[in-house]
Amino acid sequence: MESLDVLVVGAGMGGLSTAIALRRDGHRVRIIDRVPVMRPVGAGISLWSNGVKVLNLLGLGERIAAIGGVMDHVTYRDPDGEAYCDFSLEPLISRVGQRPYPVRRSDLQDLLFEAAGPEHITLGVECVGLDQDDDAVTATVELDDGTTTEVTAELVVVADGARSSLREHVLGHDVERYYVGYHNWNGIVPKGMGRDDAWTVYLGEGKRVSSMPVRDGHYFFFDVPLPDPGSVPGWDGEPDAREFLSSQFGHWDAPVLDVIAALDPDATNHVVIRSNDPVTDFARGRVALLGDAVHATPPDLGQGGCQAMEDALVLAGYLRSTNVSVADALRRYSDERVPRTAEVMERATKRARMTHGEDPDVTEAWYREIRGADGSDIINGICRTIETGPCR
Repeated sequence: MESLDVLVVGAGMGGLSTAIALRRDGHRVRIIDRVPVMRPVGAGISLWSNGVKVLNLLGLGERIAAIGGVMDHVTYRDPDGEAYCDFSLEPLISRVGQRPYPVRRSDLQDLLFEAAGPEHITLGVECVGLDQDDDAVTATVELDDGTTTEVTAELVVVADGARSSLREHVLGHDVERYYVGYHNWNGIVPKGMGRDDAWTVYLGEGKRVSSMPVRDGHYFFFDVPLPDPGSVPGWDGEPDAREFLSSQFGHWDAPVLDVIAALDPDATNHVVIRSNDPVTDFARGRVALLGDAVHATPPDLGQGGCQAMEDALVLAGYLRSTNVSVADALRRYSDERVPRTAEVMERATKRARMTHGEDPDVTEAWYREIRGADGSDIINGICRTIETGPCR
């Protein structure tokens, strides 16, 4: 199919990647987002090789390489600084044919925004309803002055994030988002916890600290198992990052304390990690769900953004390769992406629970398992995620 009128709802990684892919195939794409100003959600992202391969196919390979951090090595350490394991990423890069790139989210957002075409993006506009028939979709759009208007498209892609207000149109019901078991603090500091070309991870007590190189600095995150704030009366949600992390990690190795000392509390993001159970359908008629709007994945495999990018590539591919109808192409997209994303979500949730001490005996057994390991099991797990997707 060629030259469809497409409305993309949501200007995040998934929505922008979709717009880029569809515009390259000759479709007329408009993007709207309810936020008045685009701000990245989080400081950085570990863009693994499958996500990078999607960007390569979208003609953005040189640009992502230019903004990505060089990460050649991985080190896991215990709270005292003793190495669990230490290994090169070269076997991963050689096996899958592409290095990963940790990036600042702002850099990646700027790259995608420019490639999608700012002239095709309207901010401060919210889609509040969808109605469709066999020929088109009518989107009810609320403008920034509170008035509403209607936009008609031949295809609507719903990529409005984990709190999607539109997924019920496709699913017939909303999804329940559940607490995964930990809170995350993340930001950028000048210096990480290990080698400048390494992903360094500290593990212990069901907690995790990580740093990885990005442009002009290191992306860090701290994971702390805590109660779901929704179940804690009086939870204010935003403790001072330096004070809180010092209370949690004050007895850990010096490089961890150095990151805490270097972080800017006002620029450190605090995220309560939530997910949803896999669903069985990503499409209804001429409307497709994409990214966190349908598969909000715990970040423990680093696959949330990558899976949204894969969604975009697969959706564009079926619209390009089939000509029965838009609905037929979306059905094929759904049939491919449902099992793929469900498997990634299930593995990420399992890893989150193991890493963050849901069962302390299981977590301690994992610590023992990785101590002295050569890294091959970890690399095999990452490769499995990449090699079972559309960009082998």
